[in-house]
Amino acid sequence: MVDSVGINEGSLPLCKPQEVEGYRLVNSKFPPIGLFDDVASLEEFEALYALQALTNPRLRNEIGDLGLIPHNEIPFGIRGCSYATAPFTHVNPDGSRFSDGSFGVLYIADAFPTAINEVRHHQENYWKNVPSLHFERFIFRGLKCIFDEKACCDGLVLPPSHAIYDADDYQAARRLGGELRKEKRAGLRYHSVRQPDATCWALMTPQFVQDIIQTTHIEMIWNGRITQVNRLSALPIK
Repeated sequence: MVDSVGINEGSLPLCKPQEVEGYRLVNSKFPPIGLFDDVASLEEFEALYALQALTNPRLRNEIGDLGLIPHNEIPFGIRGCSYATAPFTHVNPDGSRFSDGSFGVLYIADAFPTAINEVRHHQENYWKNVPSLHFERFIFRGLKCIFDEKACCDGLVLPPSHAIYDADDYQAARRLGGELRKEKRAGLRYHSVRQPDATCWALMTPQFVQDIIQTTHIEMIWNGRITQVNRLSALPIK
């Protein structure tokens, strides 16, 4: 129960089965995890992991903590399996809106502008506490994600003024996130906090992800704050 915020996962309706296209940004300093993308099944993964672990001492750092996710929830065989799985094996200990830092969440936005504004906010909050950083350029991979929102609880029925949407205080949202994970819900569809009239998803498992591909690069320029956001494109060389 999440009595203190007036809801629990059982009081939220479930989304109907529906294929959804969403968008996500990941920092380009984090490369895709090849081992997740090189196999088509859990059996192949476990065999290859056991073999590579004998010769690659850095494998644990690359793969992350496999104990944080049930292996049968990893969507082996899809394009971008590593993009779908990495948030659950490389967990930010500081947490996020719907996680206290003990488990991972895959956040997806309804459009690139929504994803950009969500990431921009959190980047500014982080880098403003690094006084030695005066100018920097950050590059993000822009990912297009296809997933089924079935079994996600629908937080859109709650008004944007609800406690789980507080701009700075995540206590209510984290209590709900913990309940969703405990009850093995697939995730939550919810109002974007950083982009008015937009929608985001917090997936508690990658198992319903069908495809994730990189479609672009996004550049953010830090100059005391993020002053520019640019989409990068390649120029033809004659």
